[in-house]
Amino acid sequence: TLTAPAPFADETSCQCRAPHEKLTIAQARLGTPVDRPVRVYADGIFDLFHSGHARALMQAKTLFPNSYLLVGVCSDDLTHKFKGFTVMNETERYEALRHCRYVDEVIRDAPWTLTPEFLEKHKIDFVAHDDIPYSSAGSDDVYKHIKEAGMFVPTQRTEGISTSDIITRIVRDYDVYARRNLQRGYTAKELNVSFINEKKYRFQNQVDKMKEKVKNVEEKSKEFVYKVEEKSHDLIQKWEEKSREFIGNFLELFGPDGAWVGILPSQEG
Repeated sequence: TLTAPAPFADETSCQCRAPHEKLTIAQARLGTPVDRPVRVYADGIFDLFHSGHARALMQAKTLFPNSYLLVGVCSDDLTHKFKGFTVMNETERYEALRHCRYVDEVIRDAPWTLTPEFLEKHKIDFVAHDDIPYSSAGSDDVYKHIKEAGMFVPTQRTEGISTSDIITRIVRDYDVYARRNLQRGYTAKELNVSFINEKKYRFQNQVDKMKEKVKNVEEKSKEFVYKVEEKSHDLIQKWEEKSREFIGNFLELFGPDGAWVGILPSQEG
């Protein structure tokens, strides 16, 4: 049962002491002794951690029957240098990974290119990543040497979700989010909104509030009219029932000719 987040590699005293003989993928898939889990490494930026990231880590964790998943997360300095600015800072990204159920250990400030020394230090058996060549830092594929060493195991990307997709949505709907956060108490300065746009957004918010009030009044009016119609229908129905009852009583009392049956003189004799 999981009761705590995954540890950081530089803070744990739980080092892998089992013999680290080289494994083939075929051997790893057959299963290893309990005290010798297959040490799988997956790395990335993991900005705006989402289901695509989680699915990739799930695949990495379940590649072999007995595995230990180490996840390397690159620092802000390294990421900004080779890839670009991030939404979440490195501390937030480290913490997001620690709370993913598939992660056994998090390596902070992970290297951009995996060196033999890094692989040996963490006793890494295999590296998991999608098979699309990842060109960066002057290389056509930063995992090329890992593939050539037979240590690369591919995972599948999840279509329709990525950090870039999420950022694109935010940029596309910027006005909506800016207006919403102004309503929630954020300042124009915090949102980097100009004075003119702030006034425009606040005016739009007031217009929306008025529309909502009008809509509520219309709905309440419709509800009132419906209730009146419903009650009118009930009253008419009751009136018709009472009318039929009255007519029936009248005929019973006076007869069809209108004479009061109870006081008519006897015709006999």
